[in-house]
Amino acid sequence: MAGSTTAERGERQQESSGPPPLLRSRRARLRALVILGLVLVFLGIPTVWLFYGSDWLRAEHVSVSGTRVLTPAQVTAAADVPLGKPLVSVDTDAIETRLRQKLPRIDSVDVTRSWPHGIDLKVVERTPVLIVQKGGKFIEVDDEGVRFATVSKAPKGVPALQLALSRSSSAAASLRRFGESRLVREAVDVARAVPAVVARDTRTVKVRSYDDISLELRDGRTVAWGSSEKGAAKARTLTALMKASPGARYFDVSVPTAPASSGS
Repeated sequence: MAGSTTAERGERQQESSGPPPLLRSRRARLRALVILGLVLVFLGIPTVWLFYGSDWLRAEHVSVSGTRVLTPAQVTAAADVPLGKPLVSVDTDAIETRLRQKLPRIDSVDVTRSWPHGIDLKVVERTPVLIVQKGGKFIEVDDEGVRFATVSKAPKGVPALQLALSRSSSAAASLRRFGESRLVREAVDVARAVPAVVARDTRTVKVRSYDDISLELRDGRTVAWGSSEKGAAKARTLTALMKASPGARYFDVSVPTAPASSGS
């Protein structure tokens, strides 16, 4: 009774033999992680080789869509896609940067990989809202006031921008305050706000100062628009005024709540 029997001592020795349960669990997890790592390595090597080392997934051709004035050949040349390189390693951001720098006519471009061998370039070109004549050439201006291209022939249906900025009195003060670039953007905003039926007949958008912008129509009629502010209200007023006075030659909507027309 005072001491343990031989059988009891043997059972205790058997229970205490071997590592503790927690240690055994850790070892099992470690073996599982090692096995998983080896599996991933063996699976990963062929995958890496497929994308970077094989000839199956390489850039071999470039497709271009969305061009109007530019040609696909011009876009492809400017993109300078590294043909023959692994498709996965082609830097699409660098391609977009090159296109924007080399071809200012491009407003936006979406560069995507077309597996297994292509690069797709979806181009959106800038649209001229106004043109500025300089010598025998014409500079195209888009809806953000960006002068993006010089062409030898004026695009059809695009009015000319005339900066009649004198260097004295209020016009000079306006030029000093806003700068030429801002005044160009004001002219663009006016051109965009003009009613469609009037826009088709607009020959010139003339800027004398920030709040003195006028339209010259192809049939000789003139519209005093003022600044670009309240463009929608001025467009509605001009439409109504022209219907009410079809024989008038001069329309003033610079204050849309107090329009005027004259001449016949």
